Amino acid sequence: QVQLQESGGGLVQAGGSLRLSCVASGRILSSYGMGWFRQVPGKERAFVAAISWNSNRTYYGVSVKGRFDISRDNAKNTVFLQMNRLKPEDTAVYYCALALGLAPNTVQTQEWEYDYWGQGTQVTVSP
Repeated sequence: QVQLQESGGGLVQAGGSLRLSCVASGRILSSYGMGWFRQVPGKERAFVAAISWNSNRTYYGVSVKGRFDISRDNAKNTVFLQMNRLKPEDTAVYYCALALGLAPNTVQTQEWEYDYWGQGTQVTVSP
Protein backbone atom coordinates (compact mmCIF):
# COMPACT_ATOMS: atom_id res chain seq x y z
CA GLN A 1 0.00 0.00 0.00
CA VAL A 2 1.11 3.53 -0.77
CA GLN A 3 0.27 6.63 1.23
CA LEU A 4 0.45 10.21 0.02
CA GLN A 5 0.63 13.23 2.30
CA GLU A 6 0.25 16.78 1.01
CA SER A 7 1.42 19.90 2.80
CA GLY A 8 1.96 23.57 2.12
CA GLY A 9 -1.57 24.79 1.63
CA GLY A 10 -2.88 27.92 3.27
CA LEU A 11 -4.25 31.41 2.78
CA VAL A 12 -2.51 33.83 0.44
CA GLN A 13 -3.39 37.10 -1.25
CA ALA A 14 -3.91 37.30 -4.96
CA GLY A 15 -0.59 37.63 -6.76
CA GLY A 16 1.23 35.67 -4.09
CA SER A 17 2.88 32.27 -4.16
CA LEU A 18 2.61 28.94 -2.39
CA ARG A 19 4.59 25.73 -2.67
CA LEU A 20 2.81 22.43 -2.15
CA SER A 21 4.63 19.22 -1.32
CA CYS A 22 3.50 15.62 -1.45
CA VAL A 23 5.46 12.77 0.08
CA ALA A 24 4.83 9.18 -0.96
CA SER A 25 5.50 6.34 1.48
CA GLY A 26 5.00 2.59 1.53
CA ARG A 27 5.90 -0.13 -0.94
CA ILE A 28 6.81 1.58 -4.19
CA LEU A 29 8.63 -0.96 -6.34
CA SER A 30 8.39 0.61 -9.76
CA SER A 31 8.64 3.91 -11.53
CA TYR A 32 5.61 6.11 -11.11
CA GLY A 33 4.10 9.25 -12.49
CA MET A 34 2.77 11.93 -10.20
CA GLY A 35 0.22 14.65 -10.60
CA TRP A 36 -1.83 17.34 -8.94
CA PHE A 37 -5.57 17.88 -9.19
CA ARG A 38 -7.87 20.36 -7.50
CA GLN A 39 -11.49 20.50 -6.55
CA VAL A 40 -13.95 23.16 -5.43
CA PRO A 41 -17.27 22.34 -3.76
CA GLY A 42 -19.93 21.34 -6.24
CA LYS A 43 -17.51 20.76 -9.09
CA GLU A 44 -15.59 17.79 -10.41
CA ARG A 45 -11.94 17.34 -9.63
CA ALA A 46 -9.82 19.08 -12.25
CA PHE A 47 -6.35 18.30 -13.58
CA VAL A 48 -3.62 20.77 -12.62
CA ALA A 49 -0.22 19.33 -13.50
CA ALA A 50 1.67 16.08 -14.01
CA ILE A 51 5.28 14.98 -14.21
CA SER A 52 6.94 11.83 -15.52
CA TRP A 53 9.15 9.57 -13.42
CA ASN A 54 12.33 10.91 -15.03
CA SER A 55 11.09 14.53 -14.93
CA ASN A 56 11.64 14.79 -18.68
CA ARG A 57 7.99 15.51 -19.31
CA THR A 58 5.54 17.82 -17.61
CA TYR A 59 2.02 18.82 -18.52
CA TYR A 60 -0.21 21.58 -17.20
CA GLY A 61 -3.84 22.48 -17.21
CA VAL A 62 -4.68 25.47 -19.37
CA SER A 63 -5.65 27.69 -16.44
CA VAL A 64 -2.34 27.25 -14.62
CA LYS A 65 0.17 26.98 -17.45
CA GLY A 66 2.86 29.61 -17.13
CA ARG A 67 2.08 30.23 -13.44
CA PHE A 68 2.56 26.82 -11.82
CA ASP A 69 5.61 24.59 -11.91
CA ILE A 70 5.70 20.89 -11.02
CA SER A 71 8.89 19.13 -10.00
CA ARG A 72 9.95 16.04 -8.10
CA ASP A 73 12.73 14.53 -6.03
CA ASN A 74 12.74 10.76 -6.48
CA ALA A 75 15.31 10.24 -3.75
CA LYS A 76 12.76 11.63 -1.31
CA ASN A 77 9.63 10.28 -3.07
CA THR A 78 8.35 13.85 -3.16
CA VAL A 79 6.56 15.96 -5.74
CA PHE A 80 6.24 19.73 -5.54
CA LEU A 81 3.86 22.26 -6.99
CA GLN A 82 5.16 25.82 -7.07
CA MET A 83 2.20 28.13 -7.54
CA ASN A 84 2.92 31.71 -8.56
CA ARG A 85 0.73 34.70 -9.40
CA LEU A 86 -2.15 33.06 -7.62
CA LYS A 87 -5.69 34.13 -8.41
CA PRO A 88 -8.89 33.81 -6.36
CA GLU A 89 -10.09 31.21 -8.86
CA ASP A 90 -7.18 28.98 -7.81
CA THR A 91 -8.93 28.49 -4.47
CA ALA A 92 -9.56 24.76 -4.06
CA VAL A 93 -8.53 21.61 -2.27
CA TYR A 94 -5.40 20.34 -3.98
CA TYR A 95 -4.76 16.60 -4.24
CA CYS A 96 -1.62 14.80 -5.27
CA ALA A 97 -1.84 11.46 -7.01
CA LEU A 98 0.48 8.63 -7.95
CA ALA A 99 0.35 6.31 -10.96
CA LEU A 100 2.35 3.08 -10.61
CA GLY A 101 4.19 0.97 -13.11
CA LEU A 102 4.15 3.20 -16.14
CA ALA A 103 6.87 4.03 -18.61
CA PRO A 104 9.34 6.50 -17.10
CA ASN A 105 8.74 9.11 -19.78
CA THR A 106 4.95 9.31 -19.62
CA VAL A 107 2.60 11.74 -17.91
CA GLN A 108 -0.96 11.06 -16.80
CA THR A 109 -3.67 13.69 -17.02
CA GLN A 110 -6.80 11.67 -16.23
CA GLU A 111 -8.05 10.70 -12.78
CA TRP A 112 -8.55 7.07 -13.76
CA GLU A 113 -4.85 6.73 -14.60
CA TYR A 114 -3.86 7.23 -10.96
CA ASP A 115 -3.73 4.49 -8.35
CA TYR A 116 -3.31 6.44 -5.11
CA TRP A 117 -4.50 9.80 -3.81
CA GLY A 118 -3.67 12.05 -0.92
CA GLN A 119 -6.20 13.55 1.47
CA GLY A 120 -5.85 17.02 0.01
CA THR A 121 -4.66 20.40 1.22
CA GLN A 122 -6.72 23.60 1.15
CA VAL A 123 -5.47 26.58 -0.83
CA THR A 124 -7.36 29.83 -0.41
CA VAL A 125 -6.51 32.92 -2.43
CA SER A 126 -8.07 36.17 -1.22
CA PRO A 127 -8.79 39.05 -3.65
